[in-house]
Amino acid sequence: MKRDIFQAIADPTRRAIISLIMVQAMTPNALAEKFDSSRQAVSKHIKILQESGLVKSEQIGREIYYQVEAKKLKEIDKWLEPFRQLWEDRFNNLDKYLAKIQKEQNDAKRKK
Repeated sequence: MKRDIFQAIADPTRRAIISLIMVQAMTPNALAEKFDSSRQAVSKHIKILQESGLVKSEQIGREIYYQVEAKKLKEIDKWLEPFRQLWEDRFNNLDKYLAKIQKEQNDAKRKK
C-alpha cells in the first residue's frame, strides 16, 4: 500500500525516527532502544515510513539498516515553501511596522 507522506509525518514517533536516521542509518533494534515502546511498535512506524517512501532499507550482512530518502523530504519542503514565504513576508512587514513605531517614539522623546 502506498501511503501519503503527510500521513507518515503526522505522528510524532515517526518524525522522531526520521530525525534519528537522518544523522545515520540505524537498525530496528537501535531505533527501538530510543523509544519507550516495543520493537514491534517501532517496526510498524518504520513500515509506514517505508510505504510513504520516506525511508528506505539496506541489508548489510544479517542486519537491516534504515535511512531517510532525501528526495521524498524535498517533496515536503516544496509543499511548505509557499507557507514559509508567506510567514517571511509577514514577519518582514511586522519588523518594518515595529521599526516605524520605535522611530516615532524616539522622535516624540526628542521633542520633549
